[in-house]
Amino acid sequence: MFAVKTRGAFFCLLAAAAYAGPRTSANYAVLADTADTGGRRTTSASYTNDGSLGGVAGLATVAAPAATAKSGYIGQLFEVTGLTLTAAALNVNEGTPDQLAAWQALDDATFLAVPAVSVAWSIASGPLTGVNASGLATAGIVFQDTAATAQGSYLGSTGTLALTVKNVNIDDYGTYAADGIDDAWQNQFFGLNNPNAAPNVDFDGTGQTNFFKYLAGLDPLDPNSRFTLTLAPVAGQRAQKNVIFAPRLADRTYTVTFKTDLNAAAWTPLPGGIVTDAGQQRTVTDPAATGATKFYHVEITKP
Repeated sequence: MFAVKTRGAFFCLLAAAAYAGPRTSANYAVLADTADTGGRRTTSASYTNDGSLGGVAGLATVAAPAATAKSGYIGQLFEVTGLTLTAAALNVNEGTPDQLAAWQALDDATFLAVPAVSVAWSIASGPLTGVNASGLATAGIVFQDTAATAQGSYLGSTGTLALTVKNVNIDDYGTYAADGIDDAWQNQFFGLNNPNAAPNVDFDGTGQTNFFKYLAGLDPLDPNSRFTLTLAPVAGQRAQKNVIFAPRLADRTYTVTFKTDLNAAAWTPLPGGIVTDAGQQRTVTDPAATGATKFYHVEITKP
């Protein structure tokens, strides 16, 4: 309600909402319109808009894709508070590309997309081989999952993004590539690109090569770490023999094989063996240890 005084007379004017009824024709239909003295909220499944007739501005938000708009200004006003980087994937497989993107963070908790070609991209740390002008980063080859950090700069703001380069091939790193041994195992005991880590090297002089020690789960630097295989009689069973070996690890598969002639072409899996485990020691009893000679062999498989 508004009060107006003119030439000694006082009038009260009541402001009422203007109303227009629905209008229709053969080509269109307009529902009833109202114009009131203040703002009101309009909503749909996708957006909410709070408008104000008497205020300076209104605020409109959209859930997906996320956006906030300030209405009532010649242009939307904001302050840039920083630069935020994103990527198509935060976990990227070794040797593969990953698209980076940049956004200006604004003071109203919204973001403004920055063209990737306008950003100065670089590598802050870790196994990334490069980031091109379009923000396409390439992951290097790793021997284990490794952290990396990409960096971008735009109009005085700099942002960083933490990534993880995933080791998806265990035998492709440096001089250790394609030699049959897990690169992480070689790096654990010998460091990077050390010729002493080669598969056929017996570094500690035990007579067992690095390749065998890797399969058997041994320490290639410790001469006391070795795989042992012994034969023992079975009490009261002259036709039987115990095949005893260690260490036995849970993530390996062990198969006892035999030959009656070392010149035979192949080893044959031992049939009917009775298995007994005691800690890391396994005993396989051969129920038919007959004949003049019989040679035993243990095959180790690592998944």
